[in-house]
Order: sequence, then structure tokens, then C-alpha cells
Amino acid sequence: MGRKTKVALTVGAASVAAWAASKVVVKPEPRAEKKALQFSEIAVLAEMDIAEDPSVHSLTAYTKTADLGVHGFVVDIRLTKDEEIIIAPDMLPTGAIADYTLAELKNDYPSSSDQTKTAAKEDPTLILPLRDLLKTFPQLLIVISMGDSPDTYEGSLIPSKLWRLLKEMDAAERVVVTSTYDEQIDRFNLYAQNSVALGAGSEEIKKAYVAYTSKFGHLYRPNADLFCLPEKIGVFPLASDGFVQFLQQLNINVFYEMSDTTDLQKLSKLEFSGFITKKPKDVLAYFNEN
Repeated sequence: MGRKTKVALTVGAASVAAWAASKVVVKPEPRAEKKALQFSEIAVLAEMDIAEDPSVHSLTAYTKTADLGVHGFVVDIRLTKDEEIIIAPDMLPTGAIADYTLAELKNDYPSSSDQTKTAAKEDPTLILPLRDLLKTFPQLLIVISMGDSPDTYEGSLIPSKLWRLLKEMDAAERVVVTSTYDEQIDRFNLYAQNSVALGAGSEEIKKAYVAYTSKFGHLYRPNADLFCLPEKIGVFPLASDGFVQFLQQLNINVFYEMSDTTDLQKLSKLEFSGFITKKPKDVLAYFNEN
């Protein structure tokens, strides 16, 4: 046996010993229960699609979807020039909302489409403040994603503004707060102190997946109560039975972001806590039948 082989075996043995020792010393720390995420059945959350219905951000459209029997909504929020939190219409370019007050957005919808401007003036609730959604649907879960970048003025304000609004509306126990920017979630939690259910940002999801695949998953300390999983990150598939179980053992709820309902039968076997979909009627019908 050569010297290099002996060194390799020694290093390998040391790694195994370190792994074994860490398994003994370090115990998993599941997340505490959050009232907002306690469901007796698979939850179906609706993600409203402005492209399909020009009035999708009106309370009427939300009410029609709620009447289908959904368990809640997923919304993207932005801060206006006068520091009002609104649900961001998809057709507005990134950053445009911060250039207008709430009144200006309602009265003169800043779009290149004359048809959209006309629709907005005919239906002023096309621009929907988050406050109105929370007030109208106190029985439903609202997953709130902070869309403003933390590097912007609006992004620096929205975590504290959102916390104050949730306290004012007594809504802290019926929402999940998240963002694609992990920094924004951390900023919000400086105010909430884990009293509000938190969603996982993109970096948190990557961190969890790396921990799961590295065999050192017992060292992972989750910072989120809800993972909204896309089908994959890059080339790495996230919708796997092993990864879902890994998260659930840490008391993390796992929802799947569904773009196509054709694989619903296969996905339903992965024991997700819920589904996020733009086609809630189809998903609800499937679970009602099965």
C-alpha cells in the first residue's frame, strides 16, 4: 500500500469519524408550530394571473376565487411613493410603482396600454392595497412576498411597514411573510421575532438542498416555516420524496408551485402540505374527487 493510499484512507476515516461525532452531538431543531400553517387537509393557494383577466386585482376577482374554496392567496407586494403597500400588478414594470402615489396609480394607471388605463379608471380597485385584502379575507392564509429589492429606498422601508400593518390589522397569525431576497425576510423578522410564519428565500432553499444532499443534513438549522418549491433550481430537481420528507421532519410546511396540472396525480403522492397554482379550480376539483 503506497503512501498516498494510506493518506487517503486516513482522511476518509477522519471524515467518517467527524460525521459520526456530529450525528451524536448535534440534534435536529424543528421549527415551532405556526398557527397560520395548520391545515387539516392539503391546502390550495391561488396565485392570481393578471394576464388572463384585466380585473384580476379587484376584490371582486379575489372573492370569486375565494368562493371556489381555496385556502388562501399568494401575493407580491410593493411600496408606493406615499408608502402604501399594494399588491403589485404584473403588467407594471419593475420599480414603476415607487414613482406613483396610491391615488395616482388608481386615477392614471401608468401603462403603455390605453385599454389598461381605461380599465383601471372604470375599476379603481384594479390597484389593490394589501390592507383591503387582509380585511376582506380574515379566514384565509395570505402568503406575502416582499418584491422590492433591499438595495432600494422602498425595499429598506417595506419590512417595517409590513410589520406595522400586520399588527394594526391583527393579522400576524394568518399570514406567511417571504421574499426572493433572504435579506428582506431577515429584516422583517427583526421586528416580528419569529411571531409570524416565514417563507424561505432563494438562498435558504439552496442551503437546505445542499444540506440534504451532503449527508450533513442534521447540521441544517432552518430559518423558515414554509418552503414554496419550484420544480427545480437550475438542473437540481426539488420535487423529490426525500427532500420533502427531510423538510417535513423539521416541521417545515412544503408547498409546490404548480405551473401545469397535468402531473398533479404524480405530485399528489409526494405528500406536499399544499399547492400554489394559477388554476385553483382544477386542483380543487382533483382533490375533491380523490
